[in-house]
Amino acid sequence: MYVAHLSLTDFRSYDTADLGLEPGVTAFVGPNGQGKTNLVEALGYVATQSSHRVATDAPLVRHGAARAVVRCVVVRDDRRALIELEINPGKANRARLNRSPISRARDAVGLLRTVLFAPEDLAMVKGDPSERRRYLDDLLVARTPRFAGVRADYDRVLKQRGALLRTAAQARRGGRSGRRAENDAGFAAAGAGDPLSTLEVWDAHLARHGAELLAARLELVEALRPLVAASYAALAPDSAPAGLVYRGTLPGDASDAGDGEGGADTGPADRSVLEKRLREALAEVRSAELERGVTLVGPHRDDLFLGLGDLPARGYASHGESWSFALALRLAAYDLLRADGGDPVLILDDVFAELDSRRRRRLAEIVAPAEQVLITAAVPADVPPELAGARFDVAEGSVGRVR
Repeated sequence: MYVAHLSLTDFRSYDTADLGLEPGVTAFVGPNGQGKTNLVEALGYVATQSSHRVATDAPLVRHGAARAVVRCVVVRDDRRALIELEINPGKANRARLNRSPISRARDAVGLLRTVLFAPEDLAMVKGDPSERRRYLDDLLVARTPRFAGVRADYDRVLKQRGALLRTAAQARRGGRSGRRAENDAGFAAAGAGDPLSTLEVWDAHLARHGAELLAARLELVEALRPLVAASYAALAPDSAPAGLVYRGTLPGDASDAGDGEGGADTGPADRSVLEKRLREALAEVRSAELERGVTLVGPHRDDLFLGLGDLPARGYASHGESWSFALALRLAAYDLLRADGGDPVLILDDVFAELDSRRRRRLAEIVAPAEQVLITAAVPADVPPELAGARFDVAEGSVGRVR
């Protein structure tokens, strides 16, 4: 798989941009703030319909414009497909495939597959659990696009159940009368009637969607574990071995990593068993949830433990080890997607400037055989000689090929 053409309209800093691409290595070179990352961010957005830099779509639209459009031609097995995404902040996005409308924009996810390395990836190692959950869920969607719907269904149920819990918690604290609580907008969104009986309905929905997401995550971690270990060893051969353990919020399981951070390994990925255990766990924490007004159990509170030997990477890994771990996570994702059929497009956004010479050389050797590699760099010297190829200079909103 590779991208043969990219066209932007009112995306980020570009009123228009139009460039032809090819297999092999392509570097976008220019000073910071000139729009290099905007180009690869657009391709990442086509692949996942999310940005690796911002949480909402509004910053993706050029200031003063009402919408942005990203078009790209993707070649896979000698077949060409034109994918068009119209980004409408505050409204539903639109998508077309070969100029024919797609009923839902999210159905275009998976038509282009990318693995994107960026400085923000360091948050997967050093940041909050949400960064690691996002890594797993984005990879699930990239491998099996229908999980975009599973993820959306779980988030919807979580939001509605949370509204009901907040309303019930306010009523219990006496902050408002029962009648006013029932008229609360959040309560109305969650469903009218007795709060506890309504909560049981949402428990069933949460357990069903949550079990499907959780089972998929557990299977994914099992597949990732040896790949992450191998990639990390290749990047940092003198470091302690890298390990992964899924830390769930379901009670009753024994931890197997000895990280001292609490939580438990969730165990086998049997969906029906997980659904039953989620229902039981929700019942066990019912009083605490009604007191606090939040959902305390489920995939939205889980974590992926990253270990170096017997120690957690977070808080113990050096800067170089943290970078190597983040890169190993992305390389493992690339290996999984590749095993599914077809090389994803590799994107390295300002990564080499963050690495010492040894890690820079090792990473270059690992990614060089990929069908298409797109690199951004502030200066030509940041592009390793092992990755010499096509080059575009980016300055003041213009993109020009120089090699």
